[in-house]
Amino acid sequence: MILSMIHCIQNVGFIGLGNMGSRMANNLIKAGFNLTVHDKNNDALEMFSQMGVSTKKTPYEVSEASDVVITMLPSSAHVIDVYTGPNGLLHGGKLIRPWLLIDSSTIDPQTSRNLSATISNYILKEKKGDSERPVKLDAPVSGSIIAAEAGTLTFMVGGSEEAFLTAKPLFLSMGKSTIYCGGEGSGSAAKICNNLALAVSMLGISEALALGQSLGVSATTLTNIFNCSSARCWSSDAYNPVPGLMEGVPSSKDYNGGFASKLMAKDLNLAVESAKLAGCKYPLTSQAQKIYTELCNGGHDSKDFSCAFRHFYSGMDEPHDN
Repeated sequence: MILSMIHCIQNVGFIGLGNMGSRMANNLIKAGFNLTVHDKNNDALEMFSQMGVSTKKTPYEVSEASDVVITMLPSSAHVIDVYTGPNGLLHGGKLIRPWLLIDSSTIDPQTSRNLSATISNYILKEKKGDSERPVKLDAPVSGSIIAAEAGTLTFMVGGSEEAFLTAKPLFLSMGKSTIYCGGEGSGSAAKICNNLALAVSMLGISEALALGQSLGVSATTLTNIFNCSSARCWSSDAYNPVPGLMEGVPSSKDYNGGFASKLMAKDLNLAVESAKLAGCKYPLTSQAQKIYTELCNGGHDSKDFSCAFRHFYSGMDEPHDN
């Protein structure tokens, strides 16, 4: 068994304090973990410093202060740089302090596997439990900024199952559920598949609602039908893309907040590349990729991905009749 003692996950490093990461880090603080943080954004560091949280100038300094390090970064390139770049987590030769490294970024499975293989060649400065070598988990999340703040994220985890079980208190301090997906890279693969399904679902709902409006059926009526019939899905009943129809979702706030179209485009690029490598057909992935690329090129890259209803399909706002 790798580790079973709760004190081996008490000192946590967190790197990447953006919209998602800052909220995840806050929930770890609320849960009583001893946090050390780093981000390139000095304003983000200052915010945590004012909360009494230890801040560091480099990932390596975070590594030296932590038993576990969590990274939440925008892309594969950022992850590689934080781990292997100058003053990265792996900067100190072949010795490393953290026994567990958790990457919650959404990146391609191959990069995740390669990084796990690299980390397995390192030696712990201090043996933890029965282990002399560090381990890595890929643990991307499903959920919006709202879910990150509320601590209701879902973690999809790949890597050592024993490390996953030991780290579960960390995940459940930031989320409502955590699912073990298999070996290295499987968490990253699951996230890509999840977001592919989400993109296609949102486009399908948006297309159907916009068509309905053009044919004289209100989006309110269609949504009521969808939500009690075979078309029911999250994009319809929890995150509806029609402005004025549902409160508390990005479509009710001019598509601000939520999951940016540029991030969905990035994830669809990962899905296309993964499908090519796997030799799979990907017609819907390819079409979704083109639509979100077009939205981004049209200046809607920072708007929530549900903005496809308005900015691709030209769907209309529809004040909801209470």
